Amino acid sequence: MEQHLRENMVINRLDSIEFRLRQSQDFTWLKKYGTAFWAVDETGSGCICIGMDGGDKKYFCKIAGADTVEAEVSPGASVEILKQAIPIYHDLSHPNLIKLLEAYDCGPLYAAVFEWAQGESLFDHWNFEKYRGDGAVKSPKERFRDLPAGKRLKAVDVLFSFLRNAAEKGYVAVDFYDGSIMYDFSTDKTTICDIDLFRKAPVINDRGAQWFGTKRLKAPEEYIKGSVIDEQTNIFTLGALIFEFFGNYSDQEIKERYAKSRFLPCSRGDWQLSAKSYEAAARAVSPDKDRRYRTFAEFYEKWKRAT
Repeated sequence: MEQHLRENMVINRLDSIEFRLRQSQDFTWLKKYGTAFWAVDETGSGCICIGMDGGDKKYFCKIAGADTVEAEVSPGASVEILKQAIPIYHDLSHPNLIKLLEAYDCGPLYAAVFEWAQGESLFDHWNFEKYRGDGAVKSPKERFRDLPAGKRLKAVDVLFSFLRNAAEKGYVAVDFYDGSIMYDFSTDKTTICDIDLFRKAPVINDRGAQWFGTKRLKAPEEYIKGSVIDEQTNIFTLGALIFEFFGNYSDQEIKERYAKSRFLPCSRGDWQLSAKSYEAAARAVSPDKDRRYRTFAEFYEKWKRAT
């Protein structure tokens, strides 16, 4: 697989930053935002993400159609997905959602330019090799789990607020996971950074087991073609994230979730909070939708009482 990627990639450069694509692209038009200082090229969306420093202001530029080496869609589909996401960022404006500044066509590419949000992704898969190579370096996910419970609980409050806002505005959170969440360890601010695949309800799973999302967190209906994907699905997602934040899992247990295509809550003994909070989170991730909370408001009330 790695050999195949090497044979099908071209090193692109912008200022001192290098990134891999399947072809050469001209990104000098980004110079109007300053100097490139950061890039992520390992995306399945076909988007290249580039940080630009304008001196008094930084920008996060997401460019679709660039054909990343791990793209799971065509360049054209990448452009359409990002274009369709633009009104979603406006509709779901929230203090903890990354702020969209402008979006436009640039030849065959499409750019969405956001205000730079300080923080680190809680699932930065593009750095996994670095962590494996140096056991002394902790990932943002590990550092987040090392935080006092109170700080992590405040981050969960942000997720409740954002997802409840999305549900009230008629949206279903699609492909929302820890990679969509950034945490600034210097200010303790939580930022939502990727909602490109959110959709207006009603939403039906038209992809079966290939429905968007990671097997670590997906609800049962996200594997079944024709199933309704709704607020209760998102409640499951948040419940699963809460288990990620406060539950202890062995490497084998994580592998089992991937192998069985099924989220599994940790045991009560591996839970860091109270018994009542475990029960509150466990109800959210019930395989049976009828046993889950009906709304985020109901889930939040139960969660707050328990914590």
